Amino acid sequence: MIAPIDGEDGKVTCGYSSYIGRRPTMEDCYAVKLTKVDGQPVNLFGVFDGHGGNLAAEYLKDSLFNNLMKQPEFLTDTKLAISKAFLETDGDILETISSSFRDDGSTALAAVLIGKCLYVANVGDSRAVASKAGKAVPLSKDHKPNRKDERKRIEDAGGVVIWDDTWRVGGILAMSRAFGNRMLKEYVIAEPDIQEEEVNSDLEYLILATDGLWDVVRNEDAVALLKAEDGAQAAAVKLTEIAYSRQSADNITCVIVQFHHNK
Repeated sequence: MIAPIDGEDGKVTCGYSSYIGRRPTMEDCYAVKLTKVDGQPVNLFGVFDGHGGNLAAEYLKDSLFNNLMKQPEFLTDTKLAISKAFLETDGDILETISSSFRDDGSTALAAVLIGKCLYVANVGDSRAVASKAGKAVPLSKDHKPNRKDERKRIEDAGGVVIWDDTWRVGGILAMSRAFGNRMLKEYVIAEPDIQEEEVNSDLEYLILATDGLWDVVRNEDAVALLKAEDGAQAAAVKLTEIAYSRQSADNITCVIVQFHHNK
């Protein structure tokens, strides 16, 4: 899949792979949207890792990017638009799919490419890693309950972080931010962390992947593998295969964006 970065200096190629792995059900989703907003080329990529069911992840796949592009500030203040869209979509999920009978939740990791500006927004423990001049550079930080700042935020709100085979909010959820999760919403927020990156000749690849990959593959190993594969699609498939072969116990979803720069 190829779409312009802009009309003058290059293009971006996207590949993706999503595999149920060793889980009995598939709760990962991904979305790729190549479009224009007010004549401006816009490329959006996302991975969504559901828990407690797949309804929240499916809702994000279908609705998050549409909600984002509807924000009046989308082109003029993209970070604000992302934050507003994430929180509004979380509210929609709580209203439409949460009930006393189920409490689906999901991570969301989204990359928004507008011209030479790349925005990476994260809620949860999926992860974005860039290859810049051959080096692995994380563009998100996992939202884990035992992270010092996240633990303080949760405890200040009246919540607790408990060890039960891993650190969990209220002894239940192994991440500190997520969409949905109505019963823990006071502590488990959907406010994204957003990083902005300039698209220049150093930026070669962007990997967006659920924790089914990162549980068993180091950032540096993933970037090193990219160089050995023929393009984004082959690399995405290879990364999911490697994660499975290394005994990942989770669903595995990977979206890879390759940046091409005219010399």
